[in-house]
Amino acid sequence: MRIRTCCPAHNCGGRCLLVATVEDGVIVRLEADDRRDDDLAMPRLVACARGRAYLQRQYHPDRLTHPQRRVGKRGEGRFERISWDEALDVAAAEIRRVRETYGHGALFVPYGTGAYSNTNGSHLARRLFNLSGGCLGIENTYSWACTNRATPTVYGTRITGNQRQDQVNSRYILMWGWNPAEMIDGTNSAWFVKQARERGARVVCIDPRKTLSAVGLADEWVPIRPGTDVAMLTAMAHVLLDEDLVDRDFVRTHCVGFDAATMPAGAAGEESYEDYVLGRRDGVEKTPAWAEAITGVPRETIRRIAREYASAGPAMLVQGYGMQRRAYGEQVVRAGCVLAAITGNVGIPGGSASGLGLPAPDGGSRWLGFPTGENPYGTAIPVAAWTEAVLRGHALGREDGVLGRDRLETDVKLIYAVASNCLIDQHMNVNRSARILADEGLVEFLIVQDQFLTPTARFADLLLPACTAFETYGIQDGWKFGDELLFMPQLVEPLGESKSDYAICSGIAERLGIGEAYTEGRDERQWVDRILELYRDRFPDLPDVDAFEASNAGVHTRPIDEPAVAFADFRKDPEAHPLDTPSGKVEIFSKTLFDLGRPDEIPAVPKYVEEWESPFGEEARRFPLQALGSHSLSRVHSSHANNPWLQEAFPQRVFVNPVDAEARGIRDGDPVRVFNDRGRLVIPCRLTNRIRPGVVDIPQGAWWAPDADGTDRGGNVNVLTTERLTPFAHGPAAHTCMVEIERERP
Repeated sequence: MRIRTCCPAHNCGGRCLLVATVEDGVIVRLEADDRRDDDLAMPRLVACARGRAYLQRQYHPDRLTHPQRRVGKRGEGRFERISWDEALDVAAAEIRRVRETYGHGALFVPYGTGAYSNTNGSHLARRLFNLSGGCLGIENTYSWACTNRATPTVYGTRITGNQRQDQVNSRYILMWGWNPAEMIDGTNSAWFVKQARERGARVVCIDPRKTLSAVGLADEWVPIRPGTDVAMLTAMAHVLLDEDLVDRDFVRTHCVGFDAATMPAGAAGEESYEDYVLGRRDGVEKTPAWAEAITGVPRETIRRIAREYASAGPAMLVQGYGMQRRAYGEQVVRAGCVLAAITGNVGIPGGSASGLGLPAPDGGSRWLGFPTGENPYGTAIPVAAWTEAVLRGHALGREDGVLGRDRLETDVKLIYAVASNCLIDQHMNVNRSARILADEGLVEFLIVQDQFLTPTARFADLLLPACTAFETYGIQDGWKFGDELLFMPQLVEPLGESKSDYAICSGIAERLGIGEAYTEGRDERQWVDRILELYRDRFPDLPDVDAFEASNAGVHTRPIDEPAVAFADFRKDPEAHPLDTPSGKVEIFSKTLFDLGRPDEIPAVPKYVEEWESPFGEEARRFPLQALGSHSLSRVHSSHANNPWLQEAFPQRVFVNPVDAEARGIRDGDPVRVFNDRGRLVIPCRLTNRIRPGVVDIPQGAWWAPDADGTDRGGNVNVLTTERLTPFAHGPAAHTCMVEIERERP
């Protein structure tokens, strides 16, 4: 039997249709979308290598199949088998104990996307805690913390992108750190760029790496030194000023803070963006020559790209997320938004306002997650601040990103990690995180609910086996982009004793006395139907679960014949359709940021700020190479790290430029030691000219595997990264990381 379903995704940035062949209760084959040919209004949803290799994960011999309790030291990974009744009793008892001893703020569900349908995922645990009085919540994400917070400081919203069908109207596309061929960023994003290029658009990729996107989608690759993108963006603005390429009419009527004549109320006489670019206050003119010394991009290249972007016609500047996961990552987001604004590419077909880029008119599909309800505790921390909440939660306040109250009341004492490998593998400075979790005087109880014994799961006190999305009912939406819903029928029975995250949390809820409130009398299939019902305001003709299953369509799509353009009404009449900013206009100068009084870290206009670890700092004497942790087709974050097909196709290696390798006596394929003061790892190297000299790349998500002396043999880049967060968004700055490499001696 061939059944259409959805790739479980795990937050790869796409939602793709799969066709599963099921025989005698076993999935024997997975194929990609088999529907009609592509068209712009309603393109196919074609899976990548990860989706096509999913059976290797589904039937992996290491799948967790029964509940277990820790018997060794935390982190040793030694467990004994117990029954479901005992496991759920223990979970409920520990939740109750910690809540009664320390209060609701001591309970915590970390960020996690290792399962990502409405009946599987961390949101199921959030509903559990919300119905029982609440817990310490999370704010923002690991993925795009800075762009999430910085984009609204310019536009008052995160909905800054035109619908992707409009990309064919663009004449010039700047893919700035954007890599849709590998990290996806919406199913078909790469295909839309190809369509634009075939219609005459020039595509330029600015990135330290010659990514698959640069190879397959771009006309030109511009290698830039990591962490210096703001310098190039600022120098491009200098060219626009110098050559009278600024859209003065748009700036005058739609923007504040570009020059002295457009400063917002209460900021007259302060430094405008033009003042900064021309160096009127600091005496440093931000010319292409100035930027060349910082970025490594030739000044003539900067001038040419600035002219092309400003003169080609409607142009798109699309930012990736890697460059905002750095020290002062807020600045690159704002600088990109400002360049889009001063060239008049906001609110027009074929243009782009840059920033986060959620698509008009409504930011894309709402996520079809399980209803979690409100958190009665009403307090949250940035997702990447969980280690601080464990170590010094009682001391964390608004200055640390705490929301909902001035200061936390308690440290985190119980963590319920559902579909999350963020505690160890995906959090920065792994060795530090491991020391924190190993200390039973800090986190008193750790519940891990997952499909595998991940590095995080090795630290569990209680290990609960979750089934995959193929083993229960669920539904997915189109992620950041897309106007489709994908139905996920149950294909096979759960493996062993594994259960859906919904079923596990329901069992704990029953023991906490809130079972009926949690389930509302519904099983997983009935919840899918309920959520479809709630979604019909957006899709009035949406079928119910019976019709979805009977049709075997797998997907319900709303075709886009007339793509929406972000800020089109504002562009036509800024007075009648003001932005949701204090001024109602594009805020090149943010009075809100100015009033924070932290100009060195959070300036009112976007500025280049040298990173706290950089090739220009004292630390470069010992650790002269910048380390990146790119997204790779081998994994979705850390999911698929144990998938044998993907490991064979994309083995974990550190990518090194031959110039850097020759200076260190390193040959292609050599095992090398990559290290700094935070940790060290040993993996094979791959020499390639597709990365600029001075930079090494260790694809993120490989499972941490320390040997007896603490050297990671799994190739996890986060043994090298810092837990320090960005100043405004309190987001991860993992890519700000200086290292050294050397050949590993036998």
